[in-house]
Amino acid sequence: MDPPAITGEDRSSPEPKMTLKRYFVKALHRLQKGPGYTYKELLVWYCDNTNTHGPKRIIREGPKKKVIWFLLTLLFASLVFWNWGSLILTYLSYGVSASLAIGFKTMTFPAVTICNASPYRYSKAKPYLQELDNLIDAALGRILQPPNENLTVSSPTNSSQDLNMQLWNQIPLMLIDESNVTHPVIYDILGNHSSFANLDGKNCKLALKLCTNNGTSCTYRNFTSAAQAVTEWYVLQSTSILSQKTERERIEMGYKAEEMILACLFGAEPCNYKNFTHLYHPDHGNCYIFNWGVEKKPLISSNPGAEFGLKLILDISQDDYIPYLTSTAGSWLMLHEQKTFPFLKDQGIYAMAGTETSIGVLVDELVRMGAPYSDCTVNGSDIPIKNLYQDYPTYQEETVPTEPCSNCTMEDRKESSTGGVYRTTYSIQACLRSCFQAWMVKDCNCCHYSFPRVQGKPYCNNKEFPDWAYCFSELRNQLEIRQTCIKSCKETCNNTQYKMTISMADWPSEASENWIFHILSYERNKSRDITVDRSGIIKLNIYFQEYNYRTIVETAGTTVVWLLSSLGGQFGFWMGGSVLCIIEFGEILIDFVWITVLKLIGWFKGLRRKQSQPPKQDALPTVSKRVEAHTNLGFQGGEEGEEGANGNPGDNDLAADGEAGSEPGTPPPQYDSLRVSAMDVMEMDSDGEVDPTKA
Repeated sequence: MDPPAITGEDRSSPEPKMTLKRYFVKALHRLQKGPGYTYKELLVWYCDNTNTHGPKRIIREGPKKKVIWFLLTLLFASLVFWNWGSLILTYLSYGVSASLAIGFKTMTFPAVTICNASPYRYSKAKPYLQELDNLIDAALGRILQPPNENLTVSSPTNSSQDLNMQLWNQIPLMLIDESNVTHPVIYDILGNHSSFANLDGKNCKLALKLCTNNGTSCTYRNFTSAAQAVTEWYVLQSTSILSQKTERERIEMGYKAEEMILACLFGAEPCNYKNFTHLYHPDHGNCYIFNWGVEKKPLISSNPGAEFGLKLILDISQDDYIPYLTSTAGSWLMLHEQKTFPFLKDQGIYAMAGTETSIGVLVDELVRMGAPYSDCTVNGSDIPIKNLYQDYPTYQEETVPTEPCSNCTMEDRKESSTGGVYRTTYSIQACLRSCFQAWMVKDCNCCHYSFPRVQGKPYCNNKEFPDWAYCFSELRNQLEIRQTCIKSCKETCNNTQYKMTISMADWPSEASENWIFHILSYERNKSRDITVDRSGIIKLNIYFQEYNYRTIVETAGTTVVWLLSSLGGQFGFWMGGSVLCIIEFGEILIDFVWITVLKLIGWFKGLRRKQSQPPKQDALPTVSKRVEAHTNLGFQGGEEGEEGANGNPGDNDLAADGEAGSEPGTPPPQYDSLRVSAMDVMEMDSDGEVDPTKA
């Protein structure tokens, strides 16, 4: 049979492998060989071949000019590197520049949030706040008591049985007499004291006494005015009471949309309270948002001017305000983006009763660059704090169940469950409040009433958490916590700001108030009598002043192109170099490192070789020592002894002379073949030779 023929493919297949192997072998040999230069030769070669101007003059000029050109080259090279460092640091600072653009387009009308200045109607909240009112009336009576009267807590008008002293002692109001600065005197306002009218009012301060650990540790929060102290005390106490009520009860205590919004007109289209979205806020009660965009598509304003804006007439019912909780009459108003939560205390304004308030709006769109140019967030997903306002409940849970409700009916479950959530977008105000609520839960083990509740945690109140007011006051005054929240929260990268121009006028006028009040009274409750007055009526006009909007866009102040051009400009100006010169310099650096690595490898190999060699002897070995080292023990024994006994004495002398001379010689070979041994006794070692030890 003929062998199989070898095709061209089979013949050529080993060649690429051999070629690749030879290539790697050559490359390895080239690496082991190195550049073939010394340090001095490498520097001379670089100076002679580089395109940079200075180094060539160093090796071609005379001795004096060499020194001058060396110093100049060193100076300008230092300037280049210094400028390069400054440019790189400028680039790494990621500065931005803002550009302003003015555009014209049809714009989305902003969301408008309105709330009453009083969160609740006093007529509906009075049953829950009656004990607070009795306490504060008694306290003010003691403070404002004339000097000639001796009115005490046990007087008939304010008998101790009518006052809830347990509620008072949880957060009492104290009077501090600082006539003696070193030893101030502290009085409990409802304590067993006579009138305070004899005290010097200039040296007295009203303070809240906040205690923890069953009253063992207390602090006093001073106020310069008794009005501030009374309001703060009432807010803390009412917060504790109202937080224990269900949300349905709190909503029922607030102002209804049909009672508050008397008239509505958007452009030429009529509207009413049904076009507003209800939002319950613990600080403001029932709020109503127009054009929020969470339920319907946002509205577009067709033209600028007051005729194409939003017109509202509100009734704030000032006569039903809670006297000690709200001292300001009017309506909260805020313009904001769609689907953002309104924070009226931060960005809202007041509309005064008995006036027509016109608000002209200008729009500013701010577009920030993201990291690393600015510390902003797109949607808050990269913020480590959970946004409690993201899913704001339309009807928050009434209670926090400690165990599953097995006896609840389906109707009870509907009462205690949420009716849905409002999906709001991220804002820095929401982040800051969520951060503070997280600290409240961590340090006080309860949630503050003004912020959304953390799941599984109840609201703070005096009954279950008697130390909550002290804890809340300490947290609010700690600068470190506020700074931590500010560092954790970020501004949004894209933001729309509404600049407002506000003007006011009396409304209605004296000539027209009669017929206007009659019409509004009839439209509200079908009454032919006037049931509204100037103290409770507000008219609002909200419109775009013009359709010109400003867009402020951040752009990178320094780019990679700017950095490369600046680096090249500095290098070309001081050294007359280019990118090729930098490549040449990189080449010499590589060769320098290459030579250094090879020298280090050679040094380590030499050091290891020296450590592995045996130590050197001081003198050469004698002939007898060498002979003895190669003497076969099989030829010694009795024969040597006989020769030593019967031999000539001159032989010993010759041996002695040989040892004394120490002349080198060739020792005789070691043969074992002349020694007769039994075959069955001899054995072979592993190398195929006879092992004399086993013979």
